[in-house]
Order: sequence, then C-alpha cells, then structure tokens
Amino acid sequence: MALGTVTAPHELRFDTGRVCLDLLATAHPGERLDSVEALRAWITGSGIVPAGTPLAHADASWPAAFRELRGRLAPLVRGRTAPGVPSYDRALARVNELARAAPPAPRAVPGEDGLLVRRLDGPPGRAALLAAVARDAVDLLTDPVARASLRECQGDNCPIVYVDTSRGRRRRWCSSEVCGNRERVARHRRRAALARA
Repeated sequence: MALGTVTAPHELRFDTGRVCLDLLATAHPGERLDSVEALRAWITGSGIVPAGTPLAHADASWPAAFRELRGRLAPLVRGRTAPGVPSYDRALARVNELARAAPPAPRAVPGEDGLLVRRLDGPPGRAALLAAVARDAVDLLTDPVARASLRECQGDNCPIVYVDTSRGRRRRWCSSEVCGNRERVARHRRRAALARA
C-alpha cells in the first residue's frame, strides 16, 4: 500500500508524520489493531523496526497493550483536556512510564549488496516497541514547533491528527487522496445538484 492511500477500511495508514499519530489513526474508521497479524503489519509499516524483522513472538497481549497506549495518547495529542485534569495526568503518567523502557537496539550490518542496512540486535520485545512509540509522543508533546504544527483533519467524520509540514501550513486533510478526494467529490455533487435544480 502506498503511503497516504487507503482502499479498504481495514488497511493501515502511515501518513500523519509521526509514529505516535499513526498509532492514533488505527482507531479510524474502526478498530484496525484487532489481531496480532494486524499489529505486526502496523509495527513494520510504521518503521519502528526494519523490514524483515521477525515478530513471530508477538502474542495476543500485544494488540491490547498498543490499544491501551493509543487510548492514553488521544487526550494528550488532541488537547481536549489539560494538565491538572485527572484523566490527562493519568494519561501523561502512563506515556512517561512506557517511555522509560529501552527502545529496540539498532545495529548496522552489511546488506546483500555490501551497503550497510539497519537491523535490530534481536527480536524486539513488547515493552521496547511501546517505548519507541511513547518516546515519539514525548518528543512531539515537548517540541513547541512540532506541537504547533498539529492539525485535525477537516474531512467529514475524520478525527485523524497529523503534522502539517506543507508550505504555508494550509493543509486541510489528513490525506489529499482520502479525505481531500471525498471533499472534492462531495463538492462536485453539490454543484451538479444545484445545476440540475
């Protein structure tokens, strides 16, 4: 699947600009981390681990742990609550707790063509992978420039939050190919209906 495109509701998206925001996007339009296989695909697709990293050791507890982290990230990223509110404080404490673990240890190894490629020192554990996402969230939440670039999609019923890196900071949709296309089609239909009337 190409970045920024979705052809079916179960497909994963990686077009928000941050790993932690890509995790948030797995709840829309419905639950996408509903199996170990889906989580393995998300972990690899998000770039937390290099392609080809073995994840066969992932078990049924992993999707629940990632969904729990996702639930903690939502109020922090969307800014609908503030410090001092118990739910916000609990979410922040949990993200900080998860970020304490060591993320997967990378190493450089010669690839088949002789060029160096990134591999992990061993199969990554659940805590290490959760730490990688939590650390990305901590980086995002503590970087005033990145935080100021956060936008929520203006598409109908689309709650996806993304980092707006467009020129002029005028990006309106999480994805021009998904929500932007829906908006253009809806606008065309409205104009056609008005012309017929």
